[in-house]
Amino acid sequence: MAGSIGRTGSGLIGRVTGIVALIAVLLSGLVQPAGAQGERLRVVATNSITGDLVNNVVGDRADVVVLVGANGDSHTFEPTPADVDALASADLIFENGLGLEIWLDDVYEASGSSAQRVVVTDGITPLPAGEATGQGEAEHEEGEEHEGEEHEGEYDPHVWFDVANVTLIVTAIESALVAADAANAATYSANAAAYQTRLDELDAFVIAQVEALPAERRRLVTSHDTFAYFASRYGFEIVGTALPSVTTESGDPSASEIAALVDQIVASGVPAIFPENVSNEDLLTQIASEADVVVGPALYTDALSEPGGEAGTYIDLITYDVTAIVTALQG
Repeated sequence: MAGSIGRTGSGLIGRVTGIVALIAVLLSGLVQPAGAQGERLRVVATNSITGDLVNNVVGDRADVVVLVGANGDSHTFEPTPADVDALASADLIFENGLGLEIWLDDVYEASGSSAQRVVVTDGITPLPAGEATGQGEAEHEEGEEHEGEEHEGEYDPHVWFDVANVTLIVTAIESALVAADAANAATYSANAAAYQTRLDELDAFVIAQVEALPAERRRLVTSHDTFAYFASRYGFEIVGTALPSVTTESGDPSASEIAALVDQIVASGVPAIFPENVSNEDLLTQIASEADVVVGPALYTDALSEPGGEAGTYIDLITYDVTAIVTALQG
């Protein structure tokens, strides 16, 4: 889809700045420093997917708080006093770092936290935002430094849809935990190794499922630009997205943009298009009706489901999404 209309993240940043300023005043003088050496490590993960990966490495040796929980949208998240307090008392903060948490810098500063921030994507070469849909917003050279920079709209943050990327994230999590809590290093390393084995099995499962789908049916249309890493790793084509952006903050597309996407869907021959658990289905339903295709199951993209649900863990999320995609696209 060519072009886009709608608001940027500036409105959200303004709201977050106001919220965290008020919270900082309320918590002034109440925030306590991180725990002394020998206490249980206090860890914060910015979203539910990262939190699940952290928990698999931590086991029962540390306390983990997740800021953006089940079915939450990191793009539009607004912090609470409890979130600021969690950051203030944390020893480690695990974040995506590719523009997914545009609110984090302000909240971290407001909290007065001295926690180490670990950007779990630092070992990954990110894809430019919009690359899969032809709406790329930036060029990226391999090896370019991106730690600590603002990346909203520049890079695609949805790295977890390539399982190979998650193996790198788990290694980064393990390294940070071992450095921060040497007394439990052996446990963290053993947990990470066991989880890496499960990730290898997951990657093989995805490949086997996709191979059962004819190449001409490996085409995706979703709510927003989420599956570029999945497409690159597992051989899919992104036909288009209802919101032509890696963030769910984009405004609704114009009538001409919807018409162009409908034409692309019809031309591609895809039998189904997919809503997401962090997006409203109404727009996809309208597009599906105009293109005369089926609305597939809602995919879990930016967040897990509730614990025990069909996508309650990262492995569950990938297993569910891949099965739903392959089943719906088989027609």
